[in-house]
Amino acid sequence: MASEHMKVSGVTYKKPEDGYFEKRQLTRAAGLLGLWGLAIAAVISGDFSGWNFGLDVGGFGGLLIAFGILVIMYYGLMFSIGEMAAAMPHTGGAYSFARTAIGPWGGFITGLAETITYVATTAVIVFYSAGYANAISTELIGVSLPAWVWWVILYVVFIILNAAGSHTAFRFAIIVAVISLAIILVFSLMAAFSGLFSWDNLWNIVPAEGQSTFLPFGWEGILWAIPFGVWFFLGIEELPLAAEEAKNPAKDIPKAGLWARTTLIVAGLLILFLNTGIVGAEELRLAGEPLLDGFRVMVGDQLAALFGLIALIGLLASLQGIMFAYARNMFSLSRAGYYPRGLSVTNSKNVPLVALIVGGVIGFVALLAIEVLKSVDAEGAGAVAGAIVLNIAVWGAMLAYMMQAVSFLILRRKLPKLKRPYVSPWGVPGAWAAAIIAGISFVGYLINPAFQTAIAGIAVIYLIMLVIFAVYGRHNLVLAPEEEYAVNNSKK
Repeated sequence: MASEHMKVSGVTYKKPEDGYFEKRQLTRAAGLLGLWGLAIAAVISGDFSGWNFGLDVGGFGGLLIAFGILVIMYYGLMFSIGEMAAAMPHTGGAYSFARTAIGPWGGFITGLAETITYVATTAVIVFYSAGYANAISTELIGVSLPAWVWWVILYVVFIILNAAGSHTAFRFAIIVAVISLAIILVFSLMAAFSGLFSWDNLWNIVPAEGQSTFLPFGWEGILWAIPFGVWFFLGIEELPLAAEEAKNPAKDIPKAGLWARTTLIVAGLLILFLNTGIVGAEELRLAGEPLLDGFRVMVGDQLAALFGLIALIGLLASLQGIMFAYARNMFSLSRAGYYPRGLSVTNSKNVPLVALIVGGVIGFVALLAIEVLKSVDAEGAGAVAGAIVLNIAVWGAMLAYMMQAVSFLILRRKLPKLKRPYVSPWGVPGAWAAAIIAGISFVGYLINPAFQTAIAGIAVIYLIMLVIFAVYGRHNLVLAPEEEYAVNNSKK
């Protein structure tokens, strides 16, 4: 920078201290397979837990239709993200796209929404992983631990794993992605040939008065089921956050996104049909470990615990993948000054360790709040506490999805000559489809009475963060790569 301060678009950039960026280095370690593994690992836990709550609000028919709608949304979204990531290969990902298209406020709104999504998603995965782990340890060795002990163990172990460096993280992602998919394949083959699958099990929820067995809660059940259908895909959009750690981001991120979402669609449909078909929609609608319940039906409790021990890998895969996402998201926003700058300092392995720890502490506190909720209202909100946090995660995701789709549309018009190494095959219609579906889903969370209290609470936190940015943050930004790119392109 030529001077100490520069004012652009209502914000002020201040020159950082010497060595600022040298303390915030990442390592290029991921090829195409590593990026595919990261995308699968981040998402795959949704096939093991969480999706089944969609049966409770939409029935099998409602959840199936929601799944189909979301396939359209994610194709449109990921094609759009692939185009933007190839043109803007920065760690900021969604924040970077919105910053260039809409300005600093758009970047912060989008980046903050992603922070909420990934920190909350990590907490949900820890919540369900602890349930699986405790059920397995109780059955196999007769040891049951308090939930909070499992949470501490999981957070500490996976923060250490992520802190070991990008090469380790991407190798781990590939391994657990393959193992998780193998588990789903084994489960699917066992279920298909067990003789237990029944089409009647898909429709065994007693419909509300005047409704059908296909849609036992009516057409509005489709809207209520979308947050849980999202669990089959949420996290795949994190791929651009690996841009500065990918060897060839412009080529590999779009391709890895296509491979990953095709893989996830197949895996999701297998679980949706076969897990429900052998256990029953009624029996799974509030299950904490639906896949484990499926194994129990087929092989009994003790042997199922052994399968469950292997199945736990699927949940742990996503724990590693989503931790990667929140750490890079917080790193990029911190490096640019939107968050406290200390969050972006990297360790000797070039990993944002401070961001990993802070995100983990926030998630752990959220889980402790769930325990309080259970003690106060065990029969009400506490009974579906995991679903509430899941909805907070998806609320943030849908806001970020809308902002990214809008950013794509603006960039197509604002910067038509921008170098685009990859071009979305669905183009503008695909972005519109993603924006509309995400927008409708976002409104659905706001009007769903079951989750209004939780959504209101996170909305208040969101607004407080916006006020802090308006008063302080926007006057103390840094020309990080995402910001420099946006400022330079705003002059064109």
